[in-house]
Amino acid sequence: MVRSGLRLFVGIFFSCLLAWSAENSAVPDFKLYVGNSRGDDISVIDMASLKVVGEIKAGERVHGVCVQADGKRLFATVETDHTLRFIDTATWHTIATVKVTGRPNQCAVTPDGKYVAVPIRDGDSVDIVDVVQQQIVKVLPIKEPHNALNTGSNRYIYVSSMGSHEIDLIDLEKMDYAAHIPAGGRPRPYVVSPDGNTMYVAVADLHGFVIVDIPGQKVVERVAMPSEHKTIRPLQYETPDTRTHGLALTPDGSELWVSSLVDDCMYIYDVKAKKITGRVNTGEGPNWIVFTPDGKYACISNTDTDDVSIIDVKTRHEVTRVKVGKVPKRLAVANVPVTGQKR
Repeated sequence: MVRSGLRLFVGIFFSCLLAWSAENSAVPDFKLYVGNSRGDDISVIDMASLKVVGEIKAGERVHGVCVQADGKRLFATVETDHTLRFIDTATWHTIATVKVTGRPNQCAVTPDGKYVAVPIRDGDSVDIVDVVQQQIVKVLPIKEPHNALNTGSNRYIYVSSMGSHEIDLIDLEKMDYAAHIPAGGRPRPYVVSPDGNTMYVAVADLHGFVIVDIPGQKVVERVAMPSEHKTIRPLQYETPDTRTHGLALTPDGSELWVSSLVDDCMYIYDVKAKKITGRVNTGEGPNWIVFTPDGKYACISNTDTDDVSIIDVKTRHEVTRVKVGKVPKRLAVANVPVTGQKR
């Protein structure tokens, strides 16, 4: 009788433990990685507490940050020593360093973590790095590259060419270009719709963005945003022709959020209605924007105030402004595995 009662107790205990483990393992552990472009580190913000939980040392002048789909590995480009750093998100340790061919800009990684594309700003080229081999396997020519972008494909990566006023598509199987898509101007950041058919591009001298038909490879519309101020204030960390720098689609693809360096805010564009439906104020110099995968928060780096605005997407209200390092720019967010974290 005692033994059967004990067995029942143990069975119930382990059933509860398994249920608790399953429940907690399903809870997302979103971390926001903030590249501090005038510092030597990456600030890490825990999206549950909305607080900085530490800094990852990466090297002077971090330019780009990106995270592979499983959240296990963070990649960072460092301008001063021309490197691509591989960082373990569990330990925050640099596990590999690849010397690239020049001054690197914003990188992008394939979901499977196999390849990283690194635009080389002063080399008119883009380096393709094999993550397993930890070496460059291809260098492709491109005029004045700036930002690489992966949209969920293991085969294709986009890279912007400011010099050619286009966004180029790289086929990673052929290690060559698959398309050259006109951007309607000197491209800054850009984003692609979930169905892969539409691209939204921030371009120089436009307080707004350009809409591009990707299959047709043509610009279909230029959208000018309203402005509260007639002139733009002097910019500390952007070129004078920059009116907007960051833009991103909500995870469901329904809204495009676009930064305004004229008004220090985010304008919100309804994709279906094709109109601006609101704005949210940020810190000074809104530079880059990402959304948490669940669509709850928009995160915007503010270069001139050294902080990150965290905005509730549903209410369009700034929940908090988190102080980070020197001149924060590029952002990456990921659901990071929590098992065995040691730092």
